[in-house]
Amino acid sequence: RQPLSARPLGERLCSAEEATAGSGTYTRHGFIFSSLAGCLEKRSEDSGPPVVSVVRDAESQLLPDVGAVVTCKVCSINSRFAKVHILYVGSTPLKSTFRGTIRREDIRATEKDKVEVYKSFRPGDIVLAKVISLGDAQSNYLLSTAENELGVVVARSEAGVQMVPISWCEMQCPRTHIKDFRKVARVQPQFLQT
Repeated sequence: RQPLSARPLGERLCSAEEATAGSGTYTRHGFIFSSLAGCLEKRSEDSGPPVVSVVRDAESQLLPDVGAVVTCKVCSINSRFAKVHILYVGSTPLKSTFRGTIRREDIRATEKDKVEVYKSFRPGDIVLAKVISLGDAQSNYLLSTAENELGVVVARSEAGVQMVPISWCEMQCPRTHIKDFRKVARVQPQFLQT
């Protein structure tokens, strides 16, 4: 799904044999035209021709980019990586969900070989991470939490209470006082999502 350059209203985009008309377009005399001014998007479906649509600039999807700080929610973990859903790029909420992976070796900057994923993240955690590569065809972004400012910002204890960070590697439940290991973010105020 590659956003292309802006198109004026009524521009002829391509022949109707090459693609299917999506939102923001119409078909006339065997050609697809843009019905609004905006960005052309071509999305390939598994079978059949690609779908061509035009998106107004204000609505055009913000994409996580390499180097961007993203807020994500941990969905699942195993011994090698955590799978996450990216919710925000900076402070902008995303309209659709992007999947990301934080590999064991990208969790922290030091003693990478001693990192254990389950002592860093748990499903449901809200994590600040940085995009390090755009990943594969499944739009699976590779993320890193190796900087001090990155890591878990919100985690709930077994009792369902939001835990309080007590060090860079531990959080504590204020109700039960049980401690849990996490890769804790030293949050800078501008990244806090309220």
